[in-house]
Amino acid sequence: MEHNDNRTQLIDAVATPDVWRCCRSVGSAVTGALRPRRPDHRFLASLPDHGLPGGTTTVELTVLAQNAKSVPTAAVVEGIFAPRRIESAMTAFVVRHPTATFLVDPGICVDVQDQVVAELPQILRLAVTPPKDIIDIRESLHRSGIDAATIDFALPTHLHWDHVAGLLDLPGLALRLHRPEHDWAMTGPVAPIGGVRRAVRERPLDCYDLDGPPVLAFARSHDLFGDGAVLLVDLSGHTPGSIGVLLRTERGPVLLAGDAIWHNLQVEKLRQKSGYPGVLADNDRTETWRTVHRLHAIRGAVRIIPTHDHHAARAWTNDPHAARASQA
Repeated sequence: MEHNDNRTQLIDAVATPDVWRCCRSVGSAVTGALRPRRPDHRFLASLPDHGLPGGTTTVELTVLAQNAKSVPTAAVVEGIFAPRRIESAMTAFVVRHPTATFLVDPGICVDVQDQVVAELPQILRLAVTPPKDIIDIRESLHRSGIDAATIDFALPTHLHWDHVAGLLDLPGLALRLHRPEHDWAMTGPVAPIGGVRRAVRERPLDCYDLDGPPVLAFARSHDLFGDGAVLLVDLSGHTPGSIGVLLRTERGPVLLAGDAIWHNLQVEKLRQKSGYPGVLADNDRTETWRTVHRLHAIRGAVRIIPTHDHHAARAWTNDPHAARASQA
């Protein structure tokens, strides 16, 4: 009981979706399953290819240990029924640059069900409750052989709970955030749906802007270290300040795509997220849809790993090239 009292004092007021948005989410899921949104081939054809920057510095990407849950494919990707089910996970990543080591999307804290999920609107809880064997960020780092003390800062792709709640277990860890995302999530009397403001507060904070040139099909970028090894690119739509983390690795370019898509089937088939819970989760469905087109356009140039695509994460970890590198 004492634990619950302390937890309640930390809870931020969070927005609740109105009845119309809830109904639209369910209705969109039904309609989209039968008549998926059509690709915008004119927009797709208009996308330029600005290519990748040159450079020789590379980074090392580690996919942290995490358990997955099986979900219906049609509940994730609009209008896709085969395979019948896919594995979804809440994956975090560690990136090692020669000058710093940072954590991407640390989404799970100890007792995440009680600390965070229980405070979400019920209609959203039904869709996003993690599996009982979910691994918290400290345990995930430990299982992956990484000392939490070696992490220099965290870099979330956006500020939804399942990308930052793990920061509750990493007090004092510095945070780097896209300025529009910080302003959207932290301004006003209540947090956006799925927001966890206390994960952001009372820690060193460095806000950046996408002030760099176009990269691939993305109009704006930010070079994190000034050497082209880590570029942050605009994936807005899911949230106003969502970003992707574009990495130059020895195994080729990799894009950590956050929740711009939930599964690579969206990129392959050019499909948006299922209406439920997509309408509730995406801040701007039209802009999110454009971002899916951008990812579709670059799919042959980079490996894309969405935060919740367990297959894509596992494929990186199990890549035979990685095994050979570790034995060298």
